[in-house]
Amino acid sequence: MVELKPGARFQSTVCSTEVIVVKGAGEVDLTCGGAPMVASGTGEISGSPSDDAAGGTQLGKRYGNADETIELLATKAGDGSLAADGGALEIAQAKTLPASD
Repeated sequence: MVELKPGARFQSTVCSTEVIVVKGAGEVDLTCGGAPMVASGTGEISGSPSDDAAGGTQLGKRYGNADETIELLATKAGDGSLAADGGALEIAQAKTLPASD
C-alpha cells in the first residue's frame, strides 16, 4: 500500500515505468506489471511483468480508474500495466471544451 498525494512519484519494480500522482488521496494498492510500485528512487528493477499485466504504459499519458478518483501521469514508459486496488487503470480520455462563440 502506498499513500497517494498529488505530486508523489512512484516507480515500477518490474519495468521502467514511472508515474506522478495528479489526483488521489489515501492508501492504495498501486501496482505495475502485477508487482507493487515503490517511491521513486527507492527500488530497482528485478523480474518482469506478469503475463496478465504486460499491456504497457505510454509516456505522457494520464491513467485513471473508472470513478475518476485516481489519476496518474506516466513520466517514463514501460512494459507493465498500471492497476490500483486490483482494478486496471485505463488511459484517460480527453475532455471536450465548451464551444466559444
